Amino acid sequence: METKAHHVLIGAFTLAVAVLAMLFALWAAKTVSDRQWDEYEVVFTEAVTGLTRGGVVQYNGIAVGDVAELKLDAADPSKVVARIRVGAGTPVKTDTTAKLAFVGLTGLVQIQLSGGSPQSPMLKDAHEDDGLPRIAAQESAFAKLLNSSEDITTTASDVLIRINRMLNDETVENVSKTMANLEQVTGTLAAERGEIAQLLHDARSSAERLDRVLATAESTMGGLDRSVAALDKDLPQILTKLDRTLTEFEALSGNANALVAENRGAVQQFSRDGLTQVGPTLAELRSVLRQLNRAAAKIEERPSSLVLGSSTPEEFTP
Repeated sequence: METKAHHVLIGAFTLAVAVLAMLFALWAAKTVSDRQWDEYEVVFTEAVTGLTRGGVVQYNGIAVGDVAELKLDAADPSKVVARIRVGAGTPVKTDTTAKLAFVGLTGLVQIQLSGGSPQSPMLKDAHEDDGLPRIAAQESAFAKLLNSSEDITTTASDVLIRINRMLNDETVENVSKTMANLEQVTGTLAAERGEIAQLLHDARSSAERLDRVLATAESTMGGLDRSVAALDKDLPQILTKLDRTLTEFEALSGNANALVAENRGAVQQFSRDGLTQVGPTLAELRSVLRQLNRAAAKIEERPSSLVLGSSTPEEFTP
């Protein structure tokens, strides 16, 4: 009896869980069906490989809807039309753009909406045709890469051709010679490392001496600056004194000119009469000087004559 009771409880619990799951699914479906949607058509001019029905539609990175249908454009089979539905009130403007975006490395693709300035009108309000409003899709980064692959291939081919031209036998030989010369230079430097070390030591000593010389020059310049500052301080006084001296000298020159002008007659008479007597006077003066010299010489030879007179005393003879 207990075994049958356990089976009945398990069966009842399982049936209750199934009923609850069914009710939840119906509630979720009703919620989704009751949600308001805005539908648009996105026109692609490239292959939409990886985009499927039910794919995610994002607006600036936020999921706002999904892909409801994919089809070719009846008027132009090179275009793909994706009918999308986004939540009602999503601000899809007339300048909103769309492009394909890859989701990681899984190969899945989603539609990425972006743009839309605040002053632009809503796309559904500005649409006047009978069909759904259309958004022109931009070229995706992967499509740009595929379209530019030919140019990339051509560029790579040109680069390889240039590399092959550069790496010819002559270039390889020149590189080998350069490496040999470099090795020789390296060996020479290694052999002369003692002299190089001495040269560096001398250069360091010279730099130290140069530092001392510069320090001395800086000190000298400081003293010169102080001297110039002192000169600048005393220069106005010196210039004032010099100006006063020049003024006095100018006044003295004026007085001398006036004195000469007043005594011009006396000066002329002196130059006419007095200068004529200068020659005889100088001659007499020279004669007097000669006599004085002779007298001095006699006195030096015989000093007693100055006391006894000019007569020479007679010697006594017994």
